[in-house]
Amino acid sequence: MAKILPVPSRAVSIRGCAVRVGGETDSQEEMDMQYYLLNVMQPGWDEVPAPEELAEIGKRLDAFHQELREAGAWVFAGGLHNPDSSTVLRPRDGDVLITDGPYAEGKEQLGGLCIVKAPDLDAALEWGRKAALATTLPIEVRPFQHQSED
Repeated sequence: MAKILPVPSRAVSIRGCAVRVGGETDSQEEMDMQYYLLNVMQPGWDEVPAPEELAEIGKRLDAFHQELREAGAWVFAGGLHNPDSSTVLRPRDGDVLITDGPYAEGKEQLGGLCIVKAPDLDAALEWGRKAALATTLPIEVRPFQHQSED
């Protein structure tokens, strides 16, 4: 069985870009689109793939993001730093307790995310399939709750 290696977020992070600067109005088809979150699930952060493997993953991710842009499905994507770099804020007795480290104690952590526009769940799942192949990591696809026009 092939061993799945974690990919550090710094290896697959992408630069942000403007979604739309302005001036254009949405067509009815665009307004009917829904937004989906593709969570990149990082199984562990201890092992780092070889530089050659990271370079290949980076190339596949670049191609995936370009395909999203060309299809008009791109909204945003980005990789995250190691969970140990996180800070958790918890409400406690009318105040907020601030602690270092990840909130979740599980083996899998959120390694990155991608927000896509898709007409339905099936289309979003197809984008998730392509993301899984590009990253070699599990991808969780979730629709956003009620979406307003704001």
